[in-house]
Amino acid sequence: MDSRLSEASKTGDIQLLHQLMAENPLLLHILALTSSENPLHVASLAGHVEFVQEILKLKPAFVHEMNQDGFSPMHIAAANGYLEVVRELLIVDPRLCRMKGRDQWTPLHYAAARGRGDVVKEMVLACPESLENVTLYEETSLHLAVNNCQFEAVKTLVESVMELRKDNVFNMKDKNGNSVLHVATWKKQHQVVEWLVGNGKTPSALELNIVNQSGLTPLDLLLIFPSEAGDREIEGILRGAGASRAQDIQYTPSHGPMETNTLQLQQPNNPMEYFKFRMGRDSPSDARTALLVVAVLVATATFQAGLSPPGGVWQDSTGSNKNGTGSGSNEPAHSAGESIMGSDDNIFFICFVTFNSMGFFVSLYMICVLTTNFPMQLELLMCILAMYGTYNTALISIAPANPMVCVSLLIYGLQTLLSLVLLRRLFRIRLRELH
Repeated sequence: MDSRLSEASKTGDIQLLHQLMAENPLLLHILALTSSENPLHVASLAGHVEFVQEILKLKPAFVHEMNQDGFSPMHIAAANGYLEVVRELLIVDPRLCRMKGRDQWTPLHYAAARGRGDVVKEMVLACPESLENVTLYEETSLHLAVNNCQFEAVKTLVESVMELRKDNVFNMKDKNGNSVLHVATWKKQHQVVEWLVGNGKTPSALELNIVNQSGLTPLDLLLIFPSEAGDREIEGILRGAGASRAQDIQYTPSHGPMETNTLQLQQPNNPMEYFKFRMGRDSPSDARTALLVVAVLVATATFQAGLSPPGGVWQDSTGSNKNGTGSGSNEPAHSAGESIMGSDDNIFFICFVTFNSMGFFVSLYMICVLTTNFPMQLELLMCILAMYGTYNTALISIAPANPMVCVSLLIYGLQTLLSLVLLRRLFRIRLRELH
């Protein structure tokens, strides 16, 4: 784009624009062939309403052009909240708010994600169908507003959906099968949940017990990590409106012959199938709790076994003679505190250490994963690392001299691997705290 035309667009200098057009009446037409960015992009970014009006008179086709970043003038004006510029662009074509750019985002998506409530209202009035447009990840403008905590935009969108009777928007799902209510409960947004289900104006089409691809209802998502402030209030709102967990939902079977046969086929022939975990029937929160209990039990058992190996430890020390046995006895040479099993059979001792350490390390990692997003997670990981170091030190100290090298290599190899994983998690926690 010509440098003088670019400067006129940035400053909103209409007089300079007319001067350039007088010098070359085909300037804007040539620009459409040679540059991906036009004066309307620049003026929309700067918010110069009068300059935008002048460009629209001279070249209205510019409203449909994308720049090199995949943004139209409407995308730029909507994202920046320039209401007057948006109005001028909508006069040319009301369908501009449905125009898809990068990642299939429309101008309404950008306005909602950035909390431009007045712009959102203007575009929805001009083109109500834009409420149903979705991004590449199948998110509606309401999804984006909730996900970015833009409460004013959420309120405007909820009111618009109800006024225009587009209740299906409330139940539209993103790529992971989450509705707006799923996102609001997962983000612990008390105000949004209250707007959706607690204001007495919620349309009957809103599905409180809709499930996502993981078989979870909004209430399930809330209860997975029920430790943060405000959860009880949100739970009270949801339960008061009739929300349930997936495992508590009673499905009424149809009495048709086909449905009856299907239900009969679903009955497990093996009684053991009844005790297996089923997504949608069993609560993920209960499953997580059960796994955490099992992991703690395994960690406790393997930690104790590592400190007290089979056969116990020697209570005294003996020197070695020429035959490699203790002087004055048939016992192998040993030191106090060494494993008796390790002194008698090195291979069995190394096998015991290998399998016991694997169980201990994996159970510690399970505890780390299952306690993700718990409060005081940094302190919890520090405790786990301390217990981890204690186990390694104790195990190496009871290893006899002969298999000491093998045991040390095994322990330090596994220790390095798990330490890298835990340090990575600690680094992520620290980053979240800084932001």
